[in-house]
Amino acid sequence: MNIWEKLPSKQVLLGSALVPDKIPMVNAHLHTPFSFSAFESIKQALDLAVSENVSVVGINDFNTTDGYAEWADLCAVKSLFPLFNIEMISLNREDQAAGIRVNDPNNPGRTYLSGKGLAFPQKLTEPFASQLKSVQQESNRHAARMCVKVNDLLTLIGAGFSISYSEIEANLTRGNVRERHLAKAIREKIVHAFPAVSAQKVFWEVLFGGKSLKSDIENNAAIENEIRGNLLKAGGAAFVPEDPAGFLDMDMVCKIILHAGGIPTYPLLADDANGKFTDFEKTKESVATTLRKRGIYSVEFITTRNSIEVLEDYAGYFYDQGFVVTFGTEHNTPAMEPIALFARNSQPLSKLLMEINYKGASVLAAHQYLQATEGKGYVDVSGMPDTANRKDFEILGNALIQFAVQKK
Repeated sequence: MNIWEKLPSKQVLLGSALVPDKIPMVNAHLHTPFSFSAFESIKQALDLAVSENVSVVGINDFNTTDGYAEWADLCAVKSLFPLFNIEMISLNREDQAAGIRVNDPNNPGRTYLSGKGLAFPQKLTEPFASQLKSVQQESNRHAARMCVKVNDLLTLIGAGFSISYSEIEANLTRGNVRERHLAKAIREKIVHAFPAVSAQKVFWEVLFGGKSLKSDIENNAAIENEIRGNLLKAGGAAFVPEDPAGFLDMDMVCKIILHAGGIPTYPLLADDANGKFTDFEKTKESVATTLRKRGIYSVEFITTRNSIEVLEDYAGYFYDQGFVVTFGTEHNTPAMEPIALFARNSQPLSKLLMEINYKGASVLAAHQYLQATEGKGYVDVSGMPDTANRKDFEILGNALIQFAVQKK
């Protein structure tokens, strides 16, 4: 389905666009069950977006674009504007050798990257399609190896049950099996095997090697995080080191994104709860300089991680430096949070941040539309952005978004 063919021409869109009375709300980074998600379905995610008056929504799954068609269909039904994104984990070997923590605070050199505004329908050609597929397959193989170690542990402690990789893949996923799926399966098996809460607590202590469960027994998300921390992470009984084959070089990930029609985007961690930054992100000026050298001209923030002061400082700086800037929430854990954005401690976003986010989403909207209708969007296949005309992309993107949401 080519959703862009149903839209008016650029001239008609620009001639009929309205300036919105208030800044439309955007969430440009949402994971779905096609990777791992707090949502049970794409429909649930988009129903929540509608209920919270979020108008622009970006699917942003790990290593896959398989959810795009359903995302597009349901966005059309609900009068939402869809953004088509992807997330991958890359490796910068220079940073790794230097011990520089980038946006993974525990693994030097490992760098999360998003691709924003990918082509839909998807157009990824070889060899890039096969490289993306290989990353998906290696991620699943890693989960399968962890599953074996989980079952070895369950046998050792006489649990009387095991978890099944094939059942997890069939019942808990849409094809991509991740560590969080294993944690969910373990928790569900324990609840089924030990209906009494007292028995569950005894078993948790055995499973965790003598450590008591810290979470409330009703808090599934917190329990699954404890499972990951005690069993699946480094030092845990079921930990399996990831094969370097599962991580492509940063340059290759950027090429995959570009050849898929998207814009390589760096997700900033920015300040943590203690006000600290990673080695790579110590100053916003150095981040901007290095990203430009690496051909990356777009950044994003998961706003719940950060203080409002840092968000305004960093997002404002990057926007003024010509970067595309967007925000999201991820929803990549079992915990359900609002789709409408907020900063740390549930602080609402300021007008400045709302404007920056909407302008960034508008650029992505225009990029998607122009890629489909004219063959060239905001960046070319080499990754160079049309920064001089960013304002024109913002205007066209606003027209596209207003056309979509006015049908409500």
